[in-house]
Amino acid sequence: MYYFYYFLAIIPSIVLHEVSHGYVAYHYGDPTAKENGRLTLNPIAHIDLFGTIILPAVLVFSGLPPIGYAKPVPVNVSRLRNPRSQSLYVSLAGPFVNIVLSAVAIGITEFAWNVLHSQGLTQFGVDFGIINLFLAIFNLIPIPPLDGSAIIERFVPRRKLAGYYQLRARALPIVMVLFLLNAVIFHFGYNELNSISNWWFSLLRLR
Repeated sequence: MYYFYYFLAIIPSIVLHEVSHGYVAYHYGDPTAKENGRLTLNPIAHIDLFGTIILPAVLVFSGLPPIGYAKPVPVNVSRLRNPRSQSLYVSLAGPFVNIVLSAVAIGITEFAWNVLHSQGLTQFGVDFGIINLFLAIFNLIPIPPLDGSAIIERFVPRRKLAGYYQLRARALPIVMVLFLLNAVIFHFGYNELNSISNWWFSLLRLR
């Protein structure tokens, strides 16, 4: 049953992360996501077989930190009204939404436990909070193609941006392999993640 609540939590977390990129891009003049039918909350339009289902399942069943991804929402930076600065806002929209959702999860968990006395909804709230917290942290790592790499992008010379975007588009498999190696062998950053998880739990007011 635990895994049911986990997947119930991770799918909307990933979908809202991706849709936020598309909406911010659309706000700044790039309709690419809308043209491709990706400004929708229908999870079917965003699910990536490996990133949304297989990878999270393998990690959960292996007792490793849960992480996953959906099909990236298409963004054409050149269609933004001010590509150099607005691309940063587009990239950071996803982690920002995850942080907000992690805060919302605190309210869900407290309401479920203190008012409804529902163990199932409480478990969902906890999973929803921790998953979104981890998604925000992971995506803010400043390496391509993660959202945090948008900070690096601002320092890439204009003449080399095209090559940088090609690198970013192809880097995800490499990043996921490195993440899995770290999860299985090196465990870099695990103490910090545990500390952040404990901090999130400390914000709960459970009676």
